[in-house]
Amino acid sequence: MKLYFQYMSIHFRSQLQYRMSFFLLSIGQFFIPFFVFAGMYFMFERFGQLQGWSFFEVALCYAVIHLSFSLSESLARGFDAFSGLVVAGGFDRLLVRPRNTVLQVLGSKFEFTRIGRLLQSIIVLIWSLSNLPQVWSLPKLLTLSFMVLNGVFIFTGIFMLAATLCFWTVQGLEVANVFTDGGREMAQYPLHIYERPVFKFFTFIIPFGCVTYYPLLYLLDKEEGSLLLGILTPLGGALFLLPCLLVWRAGVKHYHSTGS
Repeated sequence: MKLYFQYMSIHFRSQLQYRMSFFLLSIGQFFIPFFVFAGMYFMFERFGQLQGWSFFEVALCYAVIHLSFSLSESLARGFDAFSGLVVAGGFDRLLVRPRNTVLQVLGSKFEFTRIGRLLQSIIVLIWSLSNLPQVWSLPKLLTLSFMVLNGVFIFTGIFMLAATLCFWTVQGLEVANVFTDGGREMAQYPLHIYERPVFKFFTFIIPFGCVTYYPLLYLLDKEEGSLLLGILTPLGGALFLLPCLLVWRAGVKHYHSTGS
């Protein structure tokens, strides 16, 4: 972890060399999801609720998934930009260093301009929690923190799977955006509003439902929720990340040097 934080410090100082660019990009990242949230707000202004869910309940769902995505995109950007390392032969350098490749790829790139998106998610989170008094208890707040953490695990796992494909395809595939950007947009609403095949896919294959929907049933005192469900389902993110690590190891074994 000491090496990881050293990587982080180097990248942070390098990005601050162009402070105005850093500042403007951060502002842009703040307003990009802001317009999505504004659309959600006006939808509830028009219809009042969404299949029994109020605006602030859905806003909490939105805040959790966007907070998870922002953290993952900031801290696991190395996997998202991994194809550049393969094309340029930079991954060869990582293989000869006496450290785990996962750690080195994580430390190869950080995107601190995502602080704007992160700030917007925190504002929505605080606003929604201030209007949902039933969430204010220690077990529920701990569950909420695990929801965010495991959302980070899921997005990082998807980035890792997309990076692993680069060992065979060299260039990254845009299909991964279906599960990152698409998954984020889908999981910002309660999953039960979608068709059953979609609901099952994002519960048992890519478990976004274990990050937002099922824990929220417990946090918001919905009839289907329970303490056990709220505590256990956020662990789905960690269980998803484990096979992603195994697939990554298999991809590293398959990799052939560029020879340059």
